[in-house]
Amino acid sequence: MPEPTTDELAERIFGALLGTVDILSIFLGDRLGWYRSLVTDGPATAPQLAERTATHPRYAREWLEQQAVTGFLRLDHPADDPDSRVYAIPAATAEVMTDQSSLSYLAPFGRMFAAVGPQLPQLLEAYRTGGGVSWDQLGTDARESQADGNRPWYQHRLADALAGVPRVHEALSVPGAVLADIGCGGGWSSIALARAYPEARVEGFDIDAPSVAMATTNAEREGVADRVGFTAGDAAGMPPGRFAAAFAFECVHDMPRPVEVLAAARASLAPGGFVVVMDEAVADEFAPDGDELERVMYGFSLLVCLPDGLSAPGSVGTGTVMRPATLRRYAQEAGFAGFEVLPIEDFGFWRFYLLS
Repeated sequence: MPEPTTDELAERIFGALLGTVDILSIFLGDRLGWYRSLVTDGPATAPQLAERTATHPRYAREWLEQQAVTGFLRLDHPADDPDSRVYAIPAATAEVMTDQSSLSYLAPFGRMFAAVGPQLPQLLEAYRTGGGVSWDQLGTDARESQADGNRPWYQHRLADALAGVPRVHEALSVPGAVLADIGCGGGWSSIALARAYPEARVEGFDIDAPSVAMATTNAEREGVADRVGFTAGDAAGMPPGRFAAAFAFECVHDMPRPVEVLAAARASLAPGGFVVVMDEAVADEFAPDGDELERVMYGFSLLVCLPDGLSAPGSVGTGTVMRPATLRRYAQEAGFAGFEVLPIEDFGFWRFYLLS
């Protein structure tokens, strides 16, 4: 790829600036309930939207105007008086910003990058010293972003994806099978497994206690708490020889010591058991001028995953961009003899592996 000219690079950076403004404005509309109000309560003027959401009308007006200028909202009733203009939310915007069941639900990612903002001084210090910024420091917005962003894929695609792999499907379908969900986060992967395999029991593990509390609440609300339980703690606390299968959904690259965790997962398996890892579907090898997936994954790595991983002493510092060869090496060092990429395609940003 030829090097860009100064004008081309400047144009690209300006486009990135516009995208950053959009992402942060999405964060405002998501967290303040403005998108949801426009969906549930209908079109509104700035004073009406502010009254509905207990926010300030001057800020509501500026946000509504910006959203209309950027093309996310529609101006239904023009007026000379800015407080008399009526704004509506198009169906596509409503789905992307508010439909938690849609595979196109992307509003949570505004929360993830907004969560980095308060930690930028700590992030700079980590880059200088080799320290880190932990998941706990990023806080509630980051936790909820991760859980809500992945939830639709687990709800709508995980059952069919696993059913398409005979060895996995047969093991999970055995009545009384006990499954482990390592790094379960908000619990939506555990809930999806329980629904896909109603005769199995799922036990989720996560080192982040607030995530475990969120997962427990989610399981209760979804009516599967009788078959899904969660434990706050690391993989070393998993009982040996218990699980027909263990899953690690989008978390191995975050682990400070992935080999130790995978070894503990291996020890927790019953005879014939296996581990399924879902992680980012990055390219097999590093190369400059990568595609959009590589670019966004390096973005997550720079700002979230690598600093989180390096926040723990002795971390290997994997980062979000975990190549297949890296996971293969971790698996071999953990004692697994078998390593394969599962034939699961069109599953968001992710690739599935089976370790046995």
